[in-house]
Amino acid sequence: MVDDLFLKELFGAAALVLTFAAFIPYMISIWRRETRPHVFSWFIWGGGTVVVCIAQLSDGAGIGAWPIGISGLLTFGVAFLALARSSDSSIVPSDWGFLLLALSALPLWFYTSTALSAVIVLTIVDLLGFGPSVRKAMDFPNEEHAGFFLIAAFRNGFVILALENYSWTTILFPAAVGGACVLFVALIGMRRYMMRSR
Repeated sequence: MVDDLFLKELFGAAALVLTFAAFIPYMISIWRRETRPHVFSWFIWGGGTVVVCIAQLSDGAGIGAWPIGISGLLTFGVAFLALARSSDSSIVPSDWGFLLLALSALPLWFYTSTALSAVIVLTIVDLLGFGPSVRKAMDFPNEEHAGFFLIAAFRNGFVILALENYSWTTILFPAAVGGACVLFVALIGMRRYMMRSR
């Protein structure tokens, strides 16, 4: 019989492979100026994802947290690359609100002494972080890389399978973000279809 830890490691490795399979082409497309992501969304996502990884590790997520941590670091890489390649950096007042909410997660974690409170805030922030990207995808759906978000959805499924401890602290973020990625891909596809139909 296959050892449970071996399966967790296998799922974790699959999640890491999918993380790189999503990020490398995405970053190349930004470098080539084929994709113009919203810079502010990526900074919000990077910070939140790194903190969620720390929270997951504190709650025993084990190997399942590593793809989230690597993803957070790569997300910062996307943000800096997008900034360097003159991607969409338009900022509206609500974008600052999302950033302030993200920054509130660490003091909340400290104040409540529970990682779950930080994960709840950061999951909400991550989902709200889609706001600037959704706004942009509505007008310019061809400037987004739908394949990245589709791979990210599958990756989050493997992250959940790789978790060594299942709790709200460890599962909430990958489940919610995976679902949001699926919805974002659907939005991009719908907007592209509508624009072609005109």
